[in-house]
Amino acid sequence: MQCANSILAAMVLSAAVAAAEIPASIPLWAGVAPGSEGKTAKEVVAVSDTGEHRVSSIHSPSLTPYLPAKGKATGTAILVIPGGGHRMLAITHEGYNVGEWLAERGIAAFVLKHRLAREEGSTYQIEKESFADAQRAMRLIRSRAQEWQIDPARLGALGFSAGGELVWQITNRFDEGRADATDPIERQPSRPAFQALIYPGRSVDIQPTKDSTPAFLAAAYNDRTDIAEGLAEVYLRFKRAGAPAELHMYGTGGHGFGLRATNARPAGRWMVRFEEWLLESGFLKKAPSTP
Repeated sequence: MQCANSILAAMVLSAAVAAAEIPASIPLWAGVAPGSEGKTAKEVVAVSDTGEHRVSSIHSPSLTPYLPAKGKATGTAILVIPGGGHRMLAITHEGYNVGEWLAERGIAAFVLKHRLAREEGSTYQIEKESFADAQRAMRLIRSRAQEWQIDPARLGALGFSAGGELVWQITNRFDEGRADATDPIERQPSRPAFQALIYPGRSVDIQPTKDSTPAFLAAAYNDRTDIAEGLAEVYLRFKRAGAPAELHMYGTGGHGFGLRATNARPAGRWMVRFEEWLLESGFLKKAPSTP
């Protein structure tokens, strides 16, 4: 019993430490998010024995900003969308860790908590509320670009698994904003300047054209067939369409490798390659960090 209590105490302490290091979040919508009227259930955070957070029951979508230290900002910014099968968000290794890594290299990052369409009892839809949250996040970031030292022309989006689905949606279904909107956020364009799709789901839906934004693609050979082979086919679609794309297919890593300090496999270093791609593509105005 004492051992069990010690383990529980360690988990609670780990969660408290992690929570203390997470920046304050910013609501996406003023008041109740459209489509969430009457939903008052509290957000649920499950903590693993390694301290990683999984978030569900999201009815007040938000952004968690990771901003570079003063004097380090490069002007590049990225919306980060964790995966989780639209049932939860694997928000530590596919969100907060990524935000910290980017901010340390002068890249502003914003981790999205969006509404989940496939958790039990959900009334939300991927193409409606989840998409609206991702699109709203892009507009919100652009609306505060000057405050956050961001170049709106170098604001991209990065998504993992189900989050990759949303990144593709906002790059494919975009608009320039409504100039006559009473909400100034809604006047902003929603299209990312670039996209990073990390082992994205629903690859069959990713049908680029010659005008698609440049894409960075990464997955593992031993992921599910529909994702590993699907992403390889996505790369070929970009190539055939004449849209810029770069593909990294790692031999091991499975699904959900994300970004963890404990991952020593080559797949665990995909973000170094991503930073190099940002530089080579002109979205990052500095030398890449040392691998």
